Amino acid sequence: MGMTECDCTKGADSLLKVPPNSSIPISYHPLFGSHDDLLLLELDEKLLPDVINQRVSLRGQPDEDAVFCTRSKTYAIKFVGTSNSVFLVPPSNQYTINENTEDLNEKYPNSNEPFASVLKLAPGTMELVEVAPKIDKLKSLLSENTYKYDGDCNKYDTGLYRWDDLIDRVQASDEELRSALRAFSAVEIDGYWRIVDEKYMNRIRSMLINNSLINDWSLNALDETEVVESLVKDKFSRDIAHHCLEVFGTRTNGCEKGGKSIWSLDKTRVCVHIAREILARGKMKMESFMEEWTMEAPSGMVVSLDMLEGEVLVEKLGIQSWVYAFSVSSLPSDPANRFARLFQERSKWDWKDLHPYIRDLSVPGLTSDGLLLKYTRRTQPTADAEPVFTAR
Repeated sequence: MGMTECDCTKGADSLLKVPPNSSIPISYHPLFGSHDDLLLLELDEKLLPDVINQRVSLRGQPDEDAVFCTRSKTYAIKFVGTSNSVFLVPPSNQYTINENTEDLNEKYPNSNEPFASVLKLAPGTMELVEVAPKIDKLKSLLSENTYKYDGDCNKYDTGLYRWDDLIDRVQASDEELRSALRAFSAVEIDGYWRIVDEKYMNRIRSMLINNSLINDWSLNALDETEVVESLVKDKFSRDIAHHCLEVFGTRTNGCEKGGKSIWSLDKTRVCVHIAREILARGKMKMESFMEEWTMEAPSGMVVSLDMLEGEVLVEKLGIQSWVYAFSVSSLPSDPANRFARLFQERSKWDWKDLHPYIRDLSVPGLTSDGLLLKYTRRTQPTADAEPVFTAR
């Protein structure tokens, strides 16, 4: 007998032609089965263009729950079961088979009548829930091998990650990943993304300021070419020299003057970095710290304790005030772990001290007040008293 494509079975196009308030017979498709490779995904309409134009990806390691990423956001994938029967009916030009004509006539005696051929019974759907990116893993990866001196890329063959390595390992969208790299002051060197060692950044910062003094450069109008060339002469690479300007400076308005890129050093970033260097030695009396900090700051930069919100904590011991380093950048980005670490440091927090350490937290669908309600207990002895927060 001759072979013919099983076009007697009708596909999803038959369902599209069914008038309202009417029905259509269904039958099992010859390839009916579990088809575990077919899953139903329910999407918000705003995500459809990204899916249709293949601007999405699934990310995660084998031991992790996969996440769904667009270019700018990350979504957890949740399976939602259903008690109703959900039939998957493929288009008539998919999942076709070849059979003998006699067999087809036996299976579909009324093949001229429209009907739907069911390929699979779906037990539920996959839904997407927007979540915060897993940035702590990025920090952990970049901290494996910090950049300590020029040329150290050739010294190690582990703990180095290119862009493709990061998107393969970190559950975050491309935009969220790039934003986190900027927040960590990471730099791409020889194709690898690196966090520059703090001591090394201290050296190049000091050298930049010293060169400015020697050459009588204004810290508010630094010529990029002159700065980079001077640092290269001091044995720093061009990548690191440019990175130094990115970390401590800002391009000024109208930065192109006669073909020159002009930068202004940000006094807060410079002074905070100097304070970190001083407090790396340990806890200090407030008076001693402020005296040394003022002395170490570049001429024209006035230091203020307000600059150090989210960088230091102050404690009273008798009549003395002591200050020590406690940077928000060193804390977990996950809210549960963040609050656990904060209450490990202090059992009670005043709002003015707590706020700098939680204002960067971002959880889709949850406000800052919602985070406080979920993870803290608030007490306020009187209406005009400052609230105090303890662990829930």
